[in-house]
Amino acid sequence: MSEEAPRQRDRSERIERWARVILPATIGTLTLVAWDLVVRINQIPHFILPGPLLVAQSLWNDWGTLLPALLVTLRITFSALAVAVIGGVGLAILFAQSKWVEISFFPYAVVLQVTPIIAIAPLILIYVDNTHVALLICAWIVAFFPILSNTTLGLNSADHNLVNLFQLYGASRWQMLRYLRIPAAMPYFLGGLRIAGGLSLIGSVVAEFAAGTAGQGSGLAFRILEAGYRLNIPRMFAALVLISVTGILIFMFFTLLSHLALRRWHESAVKREN
Repeated sequence: MSEEAPRQRDRSERIERWARVILPATIGTLTLVAWDLVVRINQIPHFILPGPLLVAQSLWNDWGTLLPALLVTLRITFSALAVAVIGGVGLAILFAQSKWVEISFFPYAVVLQVTPIIAIAPLILIYVDNTHVALLICAWIVAFFPILSNTTLGLNSADHNLVNLFQLYGASRWQMLRYLRIPAAMPYFLGGLRIAGGLSLIGSVVAEFAAGTAGQGSGLAFRILEAGYRLNIPRMFAALVLISVTGILIFMFFTLLSHLALRRWHESAVKREN
């Protein structure tokens, strides 16, 4: 009886792992087939709703145009994310060291979060002469708050018993931060990083929509606008597919990073064996 239970648990885990791959792939395939059938049966013109095969063909044919635009969007996305990580983590550490600083400045971070970026992007584009810097600021505003809030929560979530123990042994603030608060905050920070990765991509695309600038430095958002003006709907769908796939890859990358960073010591990633 004692040997049968682990076997059943292992079998259930293997089935669950396969289901996580097979079920989404099956649903995606059925969705594409249904999409193609709807277009063919109803004879919908391609300038209204292109079929998935036409979108794939457009993605292949227009790759020379879409790839440079994708690289521009990615450059803004990761630049904004890097600035958000540096600023968010630095400010969160400052908040953890002084409760008065957190009380004074955290509400303004909330204001940045709750203000729709599409509403303030035109103002940023007016006041900042450099379009690339303006787009970077817009994307940073969207990605900044999840890093700040999650890291601040993690730094303040250190076990109070361990905090008292560190204080009992006369640990300095730096020692308590390095050996207790930062390790406690790592899962929270990595969770915020997963969120901020996708939000920085959304922020850069929204900012590009607001800017609507043409030229060599144009991102995917402008290519979508351009395709819409020309009624090149297959190219529009191809650009949307690139944005979606990029967002998925960013999320998967940071999920893998979180797993690799936590798998040996944190309960959220360590495989429990009963």
